[in-house]
Amino acid sequence: MKFKTAGWMKAACSVLVVAMLQAAPVARACDIDFGAPLNGWRNTSGDSERYTQDVHYPAVTVSTPEGQSKFALIEGQIRNTPKKKGTTVGTLVVDGTPLPQRVEEDGKFSRPYAFPAGSNGVELRAPDGSRKRVQFYDAYSGKTQPKLRIVLAWDTDGTDLDLHVVSPDGVHTWYGDRVAPNGGSLDVDVTTGYGPEIYSSAAPLKGTYLVFVNYFGNGNSGSDMTVAQVTTITNENTPDEKSETIRVPMRKPGELILAKTFVLP
Repeated sequence: MKFKTAGWMKAACSVLVVAMLQAAPVARACDIDFGAPLNGWRNTSGDSERYTQDVHYPAVTVSTPEGQSKFALIEGQIRNTPKKKGTTVGTLVVDGTPLPQRVEEDGKFSRPYAFPAGSNGVELRAPDGSRKRVQFYDAYSGKTQPKLRIVLAWDTDGTDLDLHVVSPDGVHTWYGDRVAPNGGSLDVDVTTGYGPEIYSSAAPLKGTYLVFVNYFGNGNSGSDMTVAQVTTITNENTPDEKSETIRVPMRKPGELILAKTFVLP
């Protein structure tokens, strides 16, 4: 009798688990659709892409400009996700660099990205842990390469961190002045959490760079604490590529820190 009861309970539990899985579907890799970029070979010669984006306050997301080139875009949709109100955050891994990616209620995601020539890889890791990767090769050897990227991301929603970069000539690039005379530029000012904000330069000056992070504000009801992630990438997509990531705790709005100092020889 004891063994019969245990068998009945085991069978009942199995039925319950199956029912729960059927009631709450999760995304699989085959449910992640990339509209851009696509696998394969391409040549972006003659293509026009935008790096800096129009910002309308208060910014809701990292918005994709109207008419953005498909060659400078990451977009897609996670199908069959459980219905829930509000956005979630996944992870984009672009050429080895992890970036937070907001996923809308309908599963759609989108952000502009200026890819270098050569081989590139993009992987989306959905909030449920499923993932999908695309790999492509841009054969346009004359494409302007971002020889320096500085990427700021952070780990909380409803918060506003700002990236400030002071180049060796003393020029300060920030959300109030996003395109510098020396060719450096900041892509967008994200005010609603996670980032990323990306500073990029195709011809960076030699000398000392100062990277500041300012905790501008917190619009959520949770803790003030957020962790900033600053990644510097030099000579991207070349044999000389170097990448370094540091994480810095930010404790309250108003805090300004010198997150990183580095020298380009």
